[in-house]
Amino acid sequence: MSYDRAITVFSPDGHLFQVEYAQEAVKKGSTAVGVRGQNIVVLGVEKKSAAMLQDDRTVRKICALDENVFMAFAGLTADARIIINRARVECQSHRLTVEDPVTVEYITRYIASMKQRYTQSNGRRPFGISTLIVGFDFDGTPNLYQTDPSGTYHAWKSNAIGRSAKTVREFLEKNYKEEEMESDELAIKLTVRALLEVVQSGGKNIELAVMKRGETMKLLEPAEIENIVSTIEREKEEAEKKKKAATSSSPS
Repeated sequence: MSYDRAITVFSPDGHLFQVEYAQEAVKKGSTAVGVRGQNIVVLGVEKKSAAMLQDDRTVRKICALDENVFMAFAGLTADARIIINRARVECQSHRLTVEDPVTVEYITRYIASMKQRYTQSNGRRPFGISTLIVGFDFDGTPNLYQTDPSGTYHAWKSNAIGRSAKTVREFLEKNYKEEEMESDELAIKLTVRALLEVVQSGGKNIELAVMKRGETMKLLEPAEIENIVSTIEREKEEAEKKKKAATSSSPS
């Protein structure tokens, strides 16, 4: 029997192949990185080069779900559009009913539940995207969540999805330091440095969104991102010079 044809049929070893294929689609998507600081949340994505005649404003991997929540995704853009629209409606419905904005976990759980329903129904396929959802709750708590095509979700201090996500995650594990996340600047730099592990052409292919406590989401201009990249490269060169100087001055 072919177990990968029907989404609701388990293979003998317990796999749902269609869900695993959806996760493979995510691995082919653009890299996205999320970092949670003390007073800031940052999302960075690898921006694919637009065609010469294409308006690059219509190619967005970061979007707002509500005033206090925004999201980046990796995978099939058409699938993401459906999830974004439904999540926005849910955010507005929650605000209308409860008279408070959604918490980040609430809207994450809603998106994860919607994804999970598509792993149980005949005649459908799973959503081929993973998402990073960041924002502040009404009490000022910063949050970062990830959802998978299977419908699972987890909270993170920092994470990456998409192409080369494993490489970027290993970089974040080595370089994420809780005490440094009190600095907004260091949180932004860490996000850019993580993306530079897989983005070859520097700042022009990076899209960055920043939200500070009590403020709305801000998409950084390309010139601002280039300045951050230049600063990182300069700091890296200075560190290498110091390392060489220390090596040459040490006794043999």
